[in-house]
Amino acid sequence: MDPALVIGFWAVAALLVCTPGADWAYAVTAGLGGRALLPSIGGILFGYLMVVVAVAVGLGALVAANPLLLDALTVGGALYLLWLGISGLVRSAGPVTAHSTETAASPLTSFLRGAGVSGFNPKGLLVLVALVPQFTTASGGWAPAAQMLLLGGLFVATCAVVYLTVAVLARKLLAARPRGTIVMARVSAIAMTLIGVALLAERVAQGL
Repeated sequence: MDPALVIGFWAVAALLVCTPGADWAYAVTAGLGGRALLPSIGGILFGYLMVVVAVAVGLGALVAANPLLLDALTVGGALYLLWLGISGLVRSAGPVTAHSTETAASPLTSFLRGAGVSGFNPKGLLVLVALVPQFTTASGGWAPAAQMLLLGGLFVATCAVVYLTVAVLARKLLAARPRGTIVMARVSAIAMTLIGVALLAERVAQGL
């Protein structure tokens, strides 16, 4: 595969990954949640891997060719983010202690929540459904599906580095500040709620 295409894709994908959004908010929440960090980040990566596989086998083209299906996925993701955000605000209401926002969730629950955040994340869908095919070619020694798997894998690897860094920094910076941990958890929950509202408002504005 042409190295220039790989580098070009990575530059665009890395810029999108480094843009704060729902993944960042959930990564921060994971960092504040003690033992929930690895399952939560693992869930995010798993969700994106599933989208990568779907794109490689041709489902991505089906979604891109059907605006209503893409809209349905976006609305589903928005509602899911609203549920996560509001749930986080409810858990953090009243007297709480550091780490109380996520430690109540089992590792499996944290994993599934992370997978839902990435699986329905419009940013991830944009990269994997709309962007990846633009960096694949019919010529050369690589089949298009193999090219998509490579580019998608590069995107997931970039997510792993960025989101683990965000989660670990959130934990380290706020480890000695219980009050700050609580505030940051609430800010992350509010961020997910606002992102969900913004996505729904965008769909409504477009006549959905």
